[in-house]
Amino acid sequence: MSDFVLKVNCPDRAGLIYEISKIIFSLGLNIEKNSEFVNSEHKWFFFRAILSGNVDEIRLESDLKSILPSGGEVELIKRRKKDIVILVTKESHCLGDLLIRYFSNELHANILSIVSNHKDLSTLADKFEIPYHHVDAKDLSREEHEQKIIETIDNYSPDLIILAKYMRILTPLFVDHYKGQIINIHHSFLPAFIGANPYKQAYDRGVKIIGATAHFVNNDLDEGPIIDQDVVSVNHDFSWKDMKRAGQNIEKIVLSRAIDLALDDKIFVFKNKTVIF
Repeated sequence: MSDFVLKVNCPDRAGLIYEISKIIFSLGLNIEKNSEFVNSEHKWFFFRAILSGNVDEIRLESDLKSILPSGGEVELIKRRKKDIVILVTKESHCLGDLLIRYFSNELHANILSIVSNHKDLSTLADKFEIPYHHVDAKDLSREEHEQKIIETIDNYSPDLIILAKYMRILTPLFVDHYKGQIINIHHSFLPAFIGANPYKQAYDRGVKIIGATAHFVNNDLDEGPIIDQDVVSVNHDFSWKDMKRAGQNIEKIVLSRAIDLALDDKIFVFKNKTVIF
């Protein structure tokens, strides 16, 4: 017997929880935990449950779809460690945090490889015995370089791709190839502080909070569905380097939380927003 995560979303109407639960019970399954939410603006229903028992996946999905309103979606996911590939450039703080969590069995995932457009972090990857692929962008167009990255990633068939401070803008070709699978982390100064050294820009403006945002990647730069955010207070006594260190700490925490939510199948994406249980 294996635990499954059941995710349902559909137009809302009365009796949905009763009907879904009735089908689950009729198939001899047990609901270990469940959560539900209705988006009142769009009248849309969300349901997530952890099921135990001998799950007949085809029948459960078919029976549930038969009682849902038109446009309803059912996703049944066997609980397991997911496979991830991490993309990096030169900054080590997010990668290092994920590798330590992986080494300590705190990350419920298999890190299959690390891919980078620079060699700088290969030594760090070697310490944790993770395959490191340097795909040099020199003398290649953006599309040519991305195609080489795609070929490298596809050798591993990951469930998720983590941009751990990967500092290259992705083309629609890449994003569409891994639609819904890419998670990015960035400082929350965007769009006010863009370009080089956002922490120096923030310091010059006298900001009072430092933040970070983790989100799914879509074709609108840094405007994908937000998964997690956090901030830390700073003051006049902070240098821009102090702010950078504070920001990097927040980036690590926010990225890790977002990855955990994705690994546990707790996220629904709806109209470029997320519902998270």
